[in-house]
Amino acid sequence: MDYTAHERIRLMPIGELIGLSEWLTITQKMISEFGAVTQDPDPMHLDLEWAARNGPFGGTIAYGFLTLSLLTTLFNSAVGDPPSRDRHSKGAYVNYGLGRIRFVAPVPASARIRGRFALAERREDELGRLIMTVAATIEIEGEERPALVGEWLFAWIPPHA
Repeated sequence: MDYTAHERIRLMPIGELIGLSEWLTITQKMISEFGAVTQDPDPMHLDLEWAARNGPFGGTIAYGFLTLSLLTTLFNSAVGDPPSRDRHSKGAYVNYGLGRIRFVAPVPASARIRGRFALAERREDELGRLIMTVAATIEIEGEERPALVGEWLFAWIPPHA
């Protein structure tokens, strides 16, 4: 049987690597737009001159929540199965929540990140939904410490009959 990447995740052994995403460059434009949308004017993220002179990281860095918000993009890259009408007709993964999330290291503007995802747990809840916990790590190219580590929970909802 030919399974899609998302169907394989429902069947794979606990602890197995789901995938590793392509590298994604975090641009200053992305950081600035995120700050505008979230109405957070922190100069550590937005003011290049101030951040270089006064900030603790020698330049602007990505918002931690920007890094967190890229989990979906990185996950889709890792599994090679972007959202589509066809994929959703077979059931849908929806965000169910987050477990322990830690922002380990700052992501400088212009850095490249990628996601590493492994299946940590799978269970059925009282509503019959398949709940999966994914161990998520966002790595920074050339850095020993990751930007983010944590648990990301999905609920798999079967298609309507």
